[in-house]
Amino acid sequence: MQARILALNASYFLKAGGHFVISIKANCIDSTVPAEAVFASEVNKLKADQFKPTEQVTLEPFERDHACVVGIYRAPKKQKPAA
Repeated sequence: MQARILALNASYFLKAGGHFVISIKANCIDSTVPAEAVFASEVNKLKADQFKPTEQVTLEPFERDHACVVGIYRAPKKQKPAA
């Protein structure tokens, strides 16, 4: 759900190539599976919505089952060098 909210807001307010930061609280999404599985699922949802995560860190030992993901929205395609 958190990834979906980010995707909706980004489509309205973030330009292509813009950066995003999302904090994911695993227990709020699904408390029945390990936090790492929730983080992976949310990152996969981000990738499906044209987000390119560049960094992911957990907030242990300060906050349990939290992760912060940083990346780029609609990252520009890399140009091929001219031959």
